[in-house]
Amino acid sequence: MTMATMHERINNKLSADIKPTHYEIINESHMHSGPATESHFKLIVVADCFADLNAVKRHQKLYGLLADELRDGVHALALHPYTPAEWAVNQQGAPASPNCRGGE
Repeated sequence: MTMATMHERINNKLSADIKPTHYEIINESHMHSGPATESHFKLIVVADCFADLNAVKRHQKLYGLLADELRDGVHALALHPYTPAEWAVNQQGAPASPNCRGGE
């Protein structure tokens, strides 16, 4: 039995629990120092379940869902949760991630 990659684990949880209308899982590990290949991710998640939640509650929902992944090797998780209405008027997409400030 092969182990799911971190990308697959995140994908499976988002699909099953959040049921997004649109999402992107962007592996940004290559932008950071160190040997880990699946340690830094940017998530753009568009879902109806965010409609009645403020920004903090949206982040808490995603952090709670991905708690195992954060414990098992995800070092950084940039979250960009939107409702479908917010995403429809967002012509810029999610903001760019900052450059790595870590050591070499």
